[in-house]
Formats: sequence, C-alpha cells, structure tokens
Amino acid sequence: MRWIQRTRGAGTVVAAVALLGAALTAPTAQAAQAARTQPAAAAAAQSAPADGGRLTDLVNPFIGTENEGNTYPGAAVPFGMVQFSPDTGHNTGYDHSQNHIRGFSLVHLSGVGCGLGGDLPVLPTTGDITETDYAKYEAEFSHDTEQASPGYYKVGLKSGITAELTATARTGVQRYTFPATDKANVLLDAGQSLHRTVSTRVEVLDNRTVRTAITGSGFCQETRPYTVYTITRFDRPFTAHGTWNGSTVTAGSNAGRDGAYVRFDTTEDRTVEATTALSYVDAHGAAVNLRAEGGRSFRQVRDAARRAWEDRLDDVRAQGGGDTLRRTFYSSLYRSFLAPNIGSDADGRYTGWDQRIHRTRGFTYYQNWSLWDTYRTQSQLLALLAPREARDMAISVIKIDEESGWLPKWGYGTVETNIMTGDPVTPFLTNAYQQGLLKGYEEQAYRALKKNADGVPAADSPAVGREANREYLAEGFAPYVADRPHAKPGDSDYDHGASATLEYALSDAMLGEMARDLGHDADAARYAARAQNYRRIFDASTGFFRARDASGAFTGPADPARSEGFHEGTSWQYQWLVPQDLPGMVGLIGGKQAANDRLDSFFAYNQLVSDPARTAREVWVNGPYDYYNADKYNPQNEPDLIAPYTYLSTGQPWKTTDVVHAALTLFTDAPTGMTGNDDLGTMSAWMVLSSIGVFPVQPGYDTWGLSTPVFERVDLTLDRRYYPRGALTVTAPGTSDGRHYIRSARVDGSRYDRTYLTTADLRGMRSLAFGVGTEPSGWGTADGAGPPALG
Repeated sequence: MRWIQRTRGAGTVVAAVALLGAALTAPTAQAAQAARTQPAAAAAAQSAPADGGRLTDLVNPFIGTENEGNTYPGAAVPFGMVQFSPDTGHNTGYDHSQNHIRGFSLVHLSGVGCGLGGDLPVLPTTGDITETDYAKYEAEFSHDTEQASPGYYKVGLKSGITAELTATARTGVQRYTFPATDKANVLLDAGQSLHRTVSTRVEVLDNRTVRTAITGSGFCQETRPYTVYTITRFDRPFTAHGTWNGSTVTAGSNAGRDGAYVRFDTTEDRTVEATTALSYVDAHGAAVNLRAEGGRSFRQVRDAARRAWEDRLDDVRAQGGGDTLRRTFYSSLYRSFLAPNIGSDADGRYTGWDQRIHRTRGFTYYQNWSLWDTYRTQSQLLALLAPREARDMAISVIKIDEESGWLPKWGYGTVETNIMTGDPVTPFLTNAYQQGLLKGYEEQAYRALKKNADGVPAADSPAVGREANREYLAEGFAPYVADRPHAKPGDSDYDHGASATLEYALSDAMLGEMARDLGHDADAARYAARAQNYRRIFDASTGFFRARDASGAFTGPADPARSEGFHEGTSWQYQWLVPQDLPGMVGLIGGKQAANDRLDSFFAYNQLVSDPARTAREVWVNGPYDYYNADKYNPQNEPDLIAPYTYLSTGQPWKTTDVVHAALTLFTDAPTGMTGNDDLGTMSAWMVLSSIGVFPVQPGYDTWGLSTPVFERVDLTLDRRYYPRGALTVTAPGTSDGRHYIRSARVDGSRYDRTYLTTADLRGMRSLAFGVGTEPSGWGTADGAGPPALG
C-alpha cells in the first residue's frame, strides 16, 4: 500500500447467466452515495436478488471510489488487460467527489496509491475542437446519471451525450449516443495519462481506424519506460478527422504526436460504437487483439462480460446476512478478481522484463505485481478460487526471473518499479508451491528464490532485490539509514531497516520450508536459522522491535508508538509480523498472558466488545494516530492484516472473531466503503476470506486460521484438479452480531478442535461446520490448538 497525502480525520476512512440482451440492473452512484446517510433507502435501491437472481446485481463498483480507496467503476473482465474507466482528475483515475470527466481511459489498477495508467483517454464532444488539454475540455456530469456493474459503465454528460463502456480481455468497447448534430466528435488523447508521458504517436489509418503508441514512465518514482499500443476501429466511417501537437490542431492530418479527433454526422443515426484494442508488445499485437476479440456489437460484448463475471462470482454462494453485507461481500469478491492482469496478446506474444518479445507455451502471461500487498491475502484467495489462473500468474513471475535475471518486487507492465520494501516475491511463490501450483517448475522457482534470498543484483540492474541484503546476511538485520533516497542494489536499506528485517525473516522461513520439501536440507537449516533474525531487532529494554543503525546500536525513539525504520507502521503494528514463529514472539514478550494483555491494548479490546463498529472507526481509523505515531491496530494497511489472528496462538481464539468482525464493519456499500487503498484486491480479499472464516495466517505457507463466518452458509465451488472434492461448504447456523462465538467445529461431521486448517485438509474435506453461541467457549484454547511455528 502506498499512501498519498493521507490524513486522519472524521471524513477519512476508509451458475446464474445473464440472458443475451437482458436489461442491466446496475446500482446507481446516487444510491451508493445515499448509503452513508440513508442505509434503508440504499438497500431498497440495491436490493439483493431473489434465489436464482444474478450475483452481479449485488456488485457495486463505486465502492472505494472516494477517500482514497482508489478503485475504479469502469468496465473490465476478470484479470483483463483492459480496465476501461472514467478519469475525473484524481491522481489514480476516478474520484467520486468530482463531477467532471477528462476521458475514458484503458488502463487502471484497483486501489493503487500513485498515478499509473490512464492511457488513451477518449471523450465524446460536440462542436468545434478548441481545446487539446483534457483539464479544459473535460465534461461535466452528475452522479445521478451514472450506472456501473461488472463489465459495464454508463454516464450521461451535461453536453447531452450518453457514454457507455464495456470490455473484453484485451479490448475496450465504447458506445456514444449523441444529440442530432453534424459535429459529433470523439477525442483520442494519446499525450495525457496518469503517469509521466515520455513520447506519443498518433496515426489515422483510414476513415474508421486510429492507431497510437504511448510511452510512459513512473509509479511513485522513476522507472524504465514502458509502451502501450492501441488501435481503435469505429463501426462506421467518420466524416472528418484531424490530429494535434500540443495546442495546435490540424484538420485533415493523418499523423500527430499528442492526439486525434474524428467526427460523425449524427443528425439521423445518433449512435457511434468503437472498439479499442491494447497491446504491450507492438502495433501488430494490438491489431491481432482487435481481430481476435473485436467484431461484436456493444450489447454482445456487454452481455459476455456480465456472463464472465457471473460465472466467476457463482463459485461462492453465500446465504444469510443482510442486503448490505451481501453487496459488500460480492463487491469485494469482484475486486479480488481484477488483477493481476493478462499481459500476453491473443497470439501468445508478450514483452518480457528484458524488453524483448517472447511467446507463451501452455500458459497465459500475467503482469502487474503489487506483491508487498497481495502476498498476504489475495494470492491465497486466487489459489483457492482461481487456481488455474494463479498457476499461470506464478509461472509469469518465474519467467520474469528467467528473462531479466531477477525476480520482481513491485512490477507494472513490463518494468520494475521497486516501490515498497521487504521480499514479497518469496512468500508469493512459496505460497504457490504450497498450494500445488508449481508442478514442473518447483526447482526453477527454488533456484530463483535462492538467488534472490542470498544475492545482490548487479549495480546496473533495474531490480534492487533484497535491499541491504549484504548487511542482513552478515549481521542478521537490515540497518536503518534515515533520510536516504531509495536504495540502489547492494546499498543499505534507506529508511525501513526494521520492517525489512522482519519481512526477510518471514521470507526465509517460507523458503526454508520449500527447501526442506525439495530435499535441500542444508539450505533448509540455513534459512530456518535466518527465520529467527526477528530476534536481532528485539530490544529487551522496551519489549518491542526496534531499528538498528549500521553500527548495530538501537536507534530512533524508544517509544514503540513513535519508532523509526518501519515501512508505513510502527513497532506496535509490526510486532505481530512473525507468523513463522508466534510462539517464539510470545515468549519474547513474556508469555501468553503478557501477549494477550498487549493484544487487548493494541485492539482497544475492552472498548471493542462494547461497541465494535464505533471502536473500529473512532479508535482504530480516526483516532489520534497515524502510522508513524501509533499504538493501535491499523486495519487499513497491510502490516496489520494478520494481527487479529494472533489470538489463535495465545489461547484466546474468540477474540480473533471479535476483532475481525469489528474490522469488517469498515467495509460498506458506499463510495467511502473501502478501508484504505485496495492495492489490487488485497483489502477486498481480506474481507472475503475473513467473512468466510478461513484466513491465511502464515503467508507463504499452507496454514489457514479459523474465525466465525458472518454468513450462515457459504458454498465454494473448487477446481477438482487442485481440490479433488470439488466443493467446500462452510456453515455457522444462527451466526449474528450477538451470536458469533465458536462453541464447536466439525470437519465432515467429526469434531475438530484446532484453530487452523492446512491446504491438505481443504483438499480432503467437504464441510466445515461451526456451532456458535453468545459467549466465548473453551473451543481452540488447549495447548497445541493454534498454528505451529515453522522450522
């Protein structure tokens, strides 16, 4: 998660198939906005479908489009290359608080914290072309005229034009309904994006077709350039066209630098449709994608997109819970399937991180790797619900190492951005291994991970690998160096040495388990020893983790709420990021009672049990804290995502449910309903898994912690190639806000007393049944009931 100008304040938070040609029943933005003050009205406007209804009708794409959730409401298909969505001037695309659209652009990432994508904003206009800056020609609109549902977006502009968007995997399809005029225009703006533009080119190929090449750079910081290629084909000839360079418009021109306009006569036929294909390879790739996925009407594409989403969402059937909960849940499930994104063209070609063209053999190539975020939740959810795609995603990451010489940290398109810290690619790939997704690639993946864990990239490498790895390998910790720009390969970690040490130790533990499984016993022992490096930064005088400087001395304020050297957090929040050895961490703190006391303080537990929702918003989110000065739980950011499940290891598992259910109240069905940046589905996946009651408590391994589901029944349809039973049913009859404590658990009818499952358990079982009550019980409190330490 990359937080941009975030402040803490009172307003900041946070197999049904559609019939061809069926009318869309999309939630309106107006209804979603009303949900903040008129929940009952919002529920009536967005009622849950009856049995047999469409799950897509429960999805509200406007959730998270306000207060830095940074989601987008536009059209995409699951994992599609194209995310066709309006941009309203926000640095990441769409901000629900704005009422002007600069254009509908092809590339967006859900929930990122810095400007990225926004390539080729297109906008319908009428009249003469007098402006070429989209901040000046932007179109005013009202949220009353907006609709959005999976794979579809519609808005009425003040100009009298109605714009509709839909998508295939590699194309965006647009339909504009104009007033009667002989000057109906579509502007294609190649020169303005959400990232820094390096160079652009526009060509009008004939009286229906426009081609562009857009080279950009940057995501939170400078990156190598990347290029996207587009080709747009209109459904009828345009009557006039031109291009522009800067502010100079040249009518009739077929070539330009920054943009093109095309004009239609809509005095009789008022509708214009167009399909834009995208490629990260070359112009030929865009043409291939247009031929492969174009040629259908807007309605056909829209209905196919809805069917694709219906099929995806139908793998999770939840029963019980109110309308708002169901909308929030299915909207989160929807966002969990938006990324990573297809990167290969329809002919299998893709641009690797060596900037050369490659061709897939037996897999689909994916890109966009927000690994610091997704390794904690979303990668595990995809392994469970989309294992075929998750396998291809893991193979794609291995190909990055094969082609560029190094594994990714945070990858966008064809380049490394190097933002965030730690070593997230290790738990990402070891999770894929543990979930059985790397058959045939085990040793290749292991070699790449070993190089990443034990080495340092060359000085001219775009990748930085594990920053401060020389020091970490020599001393057992990454030193904290204050006020330093982003590290280069081999340099000391700039200002996140303490949290980097914890993340490296976690990664070492997960790699050690993989090494042991593969028979690399010496490596396994070495990595298991390094997994204990979290102890190197434990300051016994404070009882908390603390950064060390290059000399090895503890540095920064001794107060753990004001600690330095932790990425987007404090020592209070990072103290629980030891999933590989929570028993050891508990021992450092002083035992289970001391750990539980500290956890209770961290979660404001006494306040929480009396008023969960208020505590979540007023103490956790909007209290007098920020992530550089905090002693409370931060449910909005990745370092704390596992923290509520720590109680599973301290003999008080009922408190996990209390905290998780309180955190779930932060997710609502309004534009402000995301808790923090979604980070390519990370927060959404947390919501989905925690709602079901099965959560990955040791990211990079195969351990799933248990808490009480918020639904009475959830039926999961699973891929039999990975889960032989083909389904899993989780039940908790009578679960509610006041009746949510686990009193018993049964697996396939047999008593189950542990607070966790393994992936092997999931593969062999059909049902997980919870008995719940109004008071905590002794379930899961016995010694050995919690997740074991690794190593």
